[in-house]
Amino acid sequence: MSVEVTSPARYDRVQLLLRIALSIGLAWIGITTGWLVCTLFVALPVIAAITISTSGSDRYTTGIAPRVARGLAWLLQLCAFMMLLVDRFPTGSAGPVRVGFQLTGRPTVGAALMRLLTSIPSGAVLCVLWFVSGVLWVVAAFTVLLTETVPGSILAFQRGVLRWNARLVAYHASLVEEYPPFALDTEDDGGALAASNAS
Repeated sequence: MSVEVTSPARYDRVQLLLRIALSIGLAWIGITTGWLVCTLFVALPVIAAITISTSGSDRYTTGIAPRVARGLAWLLQLCAFMMLLVDRFPTGSAGPVRVGFQLTGRPTVGAALMRLLTSIPSGAVLCVLWFVSGVLWVVAAFTVLLTETVPGSILAFQRGVLRWNARLVAYHASLVEEYPPFALDTEDDGGALAASNAS
């Protein structure tokens, strides 16, 4: 499982306004981050369990899991955009956020459903990280308005949160067998961050 993010040296203030407008528009029709997370928390293991019970483990890993992985990759790209890690709305093509799922294991119905419980510890830590991420988003938004940049330390933390999220959803959806490590991987993937720190 890999998530590579190349953040821009300069951010477009109009893109910041787009994020705010998108958040308001989605909230207005009732789609909030909390609603989406709760839906995915229940839906991903249930979809895996139903598919495995009706078609078998091999059918899930070869037929359904790759489609689930593509959908989750797009959602992670959208998260990166909303978190101010990148400045371009995800279009599904190659862009500044590259998500790679390496499918492992042969999930069973029981193992898929058990992830509703086993994902809770990592999910609880992720909730705390998302709260801190939200506070840092406000700081980053102000710096974009003032300087068109985001501090490198905020980008590093946001990258770590995005990667934690990616590892957890991959496990939760039975795409990988390994339990996600409790580690905040903040490593920089591109030179753009260095360029933004130098300016």
